[in-house]
Amino acid sequence: MVYVVPIKWSMSLRERTRPGLGIVEPWLPSPAKAPPSGPGWIHEIKHDGFRILARKDATGVRLITRAGNDFSSRFPFIAMAVGKLPVRSCLIDGEAIVCDANGLAVFDLIRRHGALASAVLCAFDLLELDGRDLRREPIETRKALLAKPLKGQHV
Repeated sequence: MVYVVPIKWSMSLRERTRPGLGIVEPWLPSPAKAPPSGPGWIHEIKHDGFRILARKDATGVRLITRAGNDFSSRFPFIAMAVGKLPVRSCLIDGEAIVCDANGLAVFDLIRRHGALASAVLCAFDLLELDGRDLRREPIETRKALLAKPLKGQHV
């Protein structure tokens, strides 16, 4: 099965914002018969895990699920890693996963309580950085900006 996520935002920023949480609703993948091709498309692996919006700001770190639940205590090592990023604030769109011995993300593993210490966040988009809303920026720009703090570099 192939899943497709549009890389251009078609809704206004206000419509996609979740007030009070400091997050935005992520675009969800849609099934497709084949991967699209041509300009305007990039391809990424669809991992089996929990979709997470990782928010770092002056109040701390929150790992918010699509349903609006705070999973920060469920994934303390991810929260700690996001907290150590060399930025004042950020909003990272990603997937929390746990891999098997072969390095493949397995959804059943992330559901087990004992395996959560080995959960990692596969970050694939940067929506806000140091108070700057990046959602109108091209995906290539957002990915380049995302790579810097993940490598420990100030942006």
